[in-house]
Amino acid sequence: MIIGVTGPMASGKNEFGKILGEHGFSRLSLSDLVREEAKKRGMPIERGILQDIGNDLRETYGVGILAELALKRIDNGNCVIDGIRNPGEIDVLKKRKDFLLVGVDANTKVRFERVKERIKDSDPKNWEEFLTVETRDREEGGKGQAVDACMSLADITLENNGSREEFHRQIEQMLKSRRFQEFFR
Repeated sequence: MIIGVTGPMASGKNEFGKILGEHGFSRLSLSDLVREEAKKRGMPIERGILQDIGNDLRETYGVGILAELALKRIDNGNCVIDGIRNPGEIDVLKKRKDFLLVGVDANTKVRFERVKERIKDSDPKNWEEFLTVETRDREEGGKGQAVDACMSLADITLENNGSREEFHRQIEQMLKSRRFQEFFR
């Protein structure tokens, strides 16, 4: 089974993947594929540059290219693919009967606080930068980022505005839910 994860920056996509990793899922990040491309091109790992590279890959090879590259790296086991930011990636993944898309969301201010705490080189450094990246990530559309469009396609949506423990409980409940279980029968 493949579970795709979409959502805005710092919503909890990576944490979602960690929890499923504890349930035997391998993990793959589309953002990591873009970071690899940035390194090949000798470019810095900054969010705006990564967005540009992702857009360039989609423009050159088609909107589903990152999902296609991810699928080539998956063994036959269960896998979580996070960082889905374009509906074209979802289209590629939905061709598989064992694919489920989970949207993870959180309040903007909560996500900004998480960005400040996690200290990632590619993250925005202040509120204005955060809002610029946020707008571009959510609304660019076409061959760029379109997180809002991806969220609207989610089979299941989780709200992650509380503690890490609360989010873990939500994920565990999702995994046990009838809807989740029936999806993969």
